[in-house]
Amino acid sequence: MRRAVFAAVAAAALASTLAVAPAASAAPAAAPSPIAWGACADQALTAAGAQCGYLSVPVDYAKPSGEKIQLALSRIQHKTPEAQYQGVMLTNPGGPGGSGLRLALAGKRVPNHAGDAYDWIGFDPRGVGSSKPALSCEPNYADYNRPNYLPLTPGMEKVWLDRTKAYAEACGKKNPRALLENMKTTDTVRDMESIRAALGAEKVNFYGYSYGTYLGQVYGTTYPQRVRRMILDSTVDPRYVWYQVNLNQDVAFDANLNTWFGWVAKHDDVYHLGTTQDAVKRVFDEQLLKASVNPAGGVIGPDELIDVFQQAGYYQLRWTLLGDALSRYVNKGDWQNMKTLFENFGGRGDDNGYAVYLAVQCTDVQWPANWNRWRADNWRTFAKAPYFTWQNAWYNAPCTNWPVKPGKPVNVQGKGVESVLMIDETLDAATPFEGSLEVRSRFPGAALIAEPGGTSHAITPRGNACVDNKIADYLATGKLPDRKPGRTADVECAPLPQPTPPPPTAAKSELPAKQSARVEQPLFG
Repeated sequence: MRRAVFAAVAAAALASTLAVAPAASAAPAAAPSPIAWGACADQALTAAGAQCGYLSVPVDYAKPSGEKIQLALSRIQHKTPEAQYQGVMLTNPGGPGGSGLRLALAGKRVPNHAGDAYDWIGFDPRGVGSSKPALSCEPNYADYNRPNYLPLTPGMEKVWLDRTKAYAEACGKKNPRALLENMKTTDTVRDMESIRAALGAEKVNFYGYSYGTYLGQVYGTTYPQRVRRMILDSTVDPRYVWYQVNLNQDVAFDANLNTWFGWVAKHDDVYHLGTTQDAVKRVFDEQLLKASVNPAGGVIGPDELIDVFQQAGYYQLRWTLLGDALSRYVNKGDWQNMKTLFENFGGRGDDNGYAVYLAVQCTDVQWPANWNRWRADNWRTFAKAPYFTWQNAWYNAPCTNWPVKPGKPVNVQGKGVESVLMIDETLDAATPFEGSLEVRSRFPGAALIAEPGGTSHAITPRGNACVDNKIADYLATGKLPDRKPGRTADVECAPLPQPTPPPPTAAKSELPAKQSARVEQPLFG
């Protein structure tokens, strides 16, 4: 969910203080203008026959006649006869901060042409990507030569505190104040309702990934009468937004990295990094230490290594790519390949996703104001999760100095939502599985598919026939798996098997399209 940049796909429990959105916010301020659909700039969307356009919405829904912003949208229309049309499918890839325009392509990945009966709608949420204006604070903030994440001395801690404060201050100076004040989840939910109205749909279907599942929860709580069907892949736990969510992630990401170490050890004939999990871990730890003293090529320090290999905790489909990269780095001194990985996974030169991530999370809820709380909680978590705890802490630390006031999150309740299909792998690090169980308990009309032992995050549909066919059946007929009593999944599917690496000489070095690893993208295409 964060995250998916790393560093890479989230306030202690607030259940007693959460506030339901006021009833007055349950409808758009005014009927939005129709969307003028035209050609798309994105070649993949154009090739798929998509249309693109902009929707003007109030920057502040409390002032419907005031300043407007523009949301960028994409659409791939249904391919079935009108009698078989199932309506609008609104999508969101997560983050917060992920660009969603390409999610209009998601329908083609659903088996049995079950997606063909929907209009698939992608959109860049307010402040994101092609929406106008787009947030940015310091584009090169995630560049090389950052301080070591691990604050071993008070001086090192102060360097990071000064750095994160300066970023927050830059965000306040370089972006429209009115937009920063209206970047909460509830604002994007209002935008979703405006999109529904502009499309002329009485109800919408929704497919949300990671943070997108939280948008779905809040939309379903606020506008339950507008929800037809909903799919939530890798679900945020609404009890812990957002401070404790991030601490929970730290432990889960470390566990998944260690699982990957064990997988690398099983394939020592390919990678030559050690025959046991502990042996591979020692090699990795040695590289972190060496890089902290002498960054490889002058650019690959411990931060860059942590950022790259966090991807092992997100997606098993990247395990072979990362195994090959670590082997080449350790055994051949190939830091150039590591540099390429960092630049493709990270946020160098474009901090839009990070700026939006903070603009949402820092204002959804009040984060602890006392740094002593952060220090104690993160060192306590570090004892269990030494790899990613401080990386994540510094990623979120600008919230201690964010330039606009926070609000209060919605008390998520899904009693009015009739139909939700949830999917989650039980060792998902970005959105730990307990969050799916919690949301299932709040949505009586939900059914949960679990993938026991799976460690990947927010990637459906992705070739797992057991899961993908259930998604297709749900989209085609609306039928959910039978709901079981108790706090449990309703059906289980085995996760995809762990990958088998090719020999190093045949290992592919191609990278996915450049993206922020904190602003996790479902890996379509």
